[in-house]
Amino acid sequence: MNRRVVVPVALTVAGSDSGGGAGVQADLKTFAALGVHGASVITCVTAQNPREVIGIHAVPAQIVKLQLEAVFDELPPAAAKTGMLYSAEIIRVVARFFQGMRRRTPLVVDPVMVATSGAALAQRAAVRALKELLLPIATVVTPNLHEAEVLSGKSIRTAHEMCAVARELQAEFGCAVVVKGGHLEHPRYVLNCLADGRGCKMFRAARVTGVSTHGTGCMFSAAVAARLARGDALDSAVREATRFVSRAIAKSRFFGRAGKHSVLNAFWARPSW
Repeated sequence: MNRRVVVPVALTVAGSDSGGGAGVQADLKTFAALGVHGASVITCVTAQNPREVIGIHAVPAQIVKLQLEAVFDELPPAAAKTGMLYSAEIIRVVARFFQGMRRRTPLVVDPVMVATSGAALAQRAAVRALKELLLPIATVVTPNLHEAEVLSGKSIRTAHEMCAVARELQAEFGCAVVVKGGHLEHPRYVLNCLADGRGCKMFRAARVTGVSTHGTGCMFSAAVAARLARGDALDSAVREATRFVSRAIAKSRFFGRAGKHSVLNAFWARPSW
């Protein structure tokens, strides 16, 4: 008789990446690698590959709501994350759902705005809705440098400026903030800054060059959500997510025609199921 093993559920509310490197696909691989069951709510279907985003089709907001209800009815997540939400209408539905819960689920918000290829992944009105409706109910928001600049209206060029913006965003929205410093010009390290209202903590990982980082933002926020679902404190979840993504980049695999595209390796360590 098999031993009955119960694992926590983590939820991703995000877009589908037909190339498999980012979005819901990256989130579910990350959840599996970190020993949680991944549930998903699809907000958008994208036609994309590692080179470009060809098309975006938003899922009707009512279907997004029904997906949320279906998951929470039978698979109440121990933590959730959002990724590509795309429209103000979808953000309103997601925010109302989480705000209306009797018991708040830890919520990681990855404020997806632009793809690695440069394609816009959020409508203009969506940024305002994100700031007004979703960030105030989030546990933590995880912007990269560009997204932090959009949210704050300030330029970020140094680690000091990154931490100052993280503190300002935390004070403005009330949630913890992790500004990811992958685009800072440091030859050896990647720095992530966590501001949680009690101070700032820096997390450092070795910089890996020569491979694509498509999907790292999705993987990072999914890793934070997975660690929260397993009971980690936020600072521990951020530290482990930083380490996890760094290793996934270093252990990237290659695929596609002539093996010219790289993909993050979520399974660099044996899955802990």
